[in-house]
Amino acid sequence: MAGREEPPQGPPDGSPGGGDEDYGALVFDESFVEAARLQEFSAQERMDDEEHAAVRTRPARVGGKGLGAVGAAGASRQGVVLVLLIVVAFATAVYMGLQNPYPGAAQRAVEPMRVTTLPLAPRGEVPGSTPEDLFEHSPAAQFRTGADGVTLPDAHGSDHFSESQVLAALTGAKDYVVASSLDPEVLLGNASRSVRILLDPAQLEQFDRSLERPRDDGRHAATGWMVRFDPARVALADRDVRVNGSLTVQEVGPNLLEVTADHVFVYALRPASAGKGAEAEKGASLFTVRREMRFHFGRDDLRDHQLQVAQSAVRAGPTACTADSARALTPLLAGQRAEDDGPAGTDPYARDRSRASLCGVLSDSAQPRPTGR
Repeated sequence: MAGREEPPQGPPDGSPGGGDEDYGALVFDESFVEAARLQEFSAQERMDDEEHAAVRTRPARVGGKGLGAVGAAGASRQGVVLVLLIVVAFATAVYMGLQNPYPGAAQRAVEPMRVTTLPLAPRGEVPGSTPEDLFEHSPAAQFRTGADGVTLPDAHGSDHFSESQVLAALTGAKDYVVASSLDPEVLLGNASRSVRILLDPAQLEQFDRSLERPRDDGRHAATGWMVRFDPARVALADRDVRVNGSLTVQEVGPNLLEVTADHVFVYALRPASAGKGAEAEKGASLFTVRREMRFHFGRDDLRDHQLQVAQSAVRAGPTACTADSARALTPLLAGQRAEDDGPAGTDPYARDRSRASLCGVLSDSAQPRPTGR
């Protein structure tokens, strides 16, 4: 039998020995076909629509094992990771901003308040008369009355604080001075909340201990925070307190303002047992308190209208050198004299208490000279 002969024009394309021998080893399995994104229309579909395109795009297989499904899943995972990273970065930035809203602001510990009290003993008998007569013939004759005597200076911005922040510090200091030195309820020991709410929260424990267990240790005297009298002994002969003094402010750090309040307060007092009426008023006397206080204002304090009492220095008289003024000031009233027993002793061995034994003498010029004296 004769052998197979090649056609005159050569072997057909795709047959063994044809031009596609190099692709003979490729196998187009089912997974490869299913993964293809382009699909050829069938002959019937092309006959039905002559203008129809030769191929169409196949939809991506959900959950399929093809190359398109794998690529889509990888891109989806990368997108989710990117979104999560952005959310975490944003949350971290917000948290750090809330924790420290002022970049570079160091967190400063609030120091406890320090207090010193100097009693001023009179040389002789305490003068007595009506409040009007006493004030008119005393150094307080030209003093203003009440909060009008606590005047604010002009406010100017500093290196790190605006003018409004400086003004807020001065206003906060004035509010504390008024609440702690002029409020009749505070003066007679019937209230303390109006003073407490102005304090930085870090000082509240010290303040509360000073009122619950006051002692003369330089830290826990109630009279360091406010002017207080014992209502069982003393009453106000005149609710209008005479005041004179000043407020000054300075920047002591990039995040701290310090306000110094230096005021003289003059109170008209009478014995609590004297009752009321003309005769009781004639038995009034003056009691003078010089308060020098240093207040600190951090940025949080300015925002929350609070302050830190850094130091309180009190000089008050007429009073006895031996008077315990930790709980309340103890004025000598009209007609009384100071006992000539000198200042209280100091025990250097006592570790639980450091009582100051300093005492001053109230100058005669500081005492009123009412009519008839």
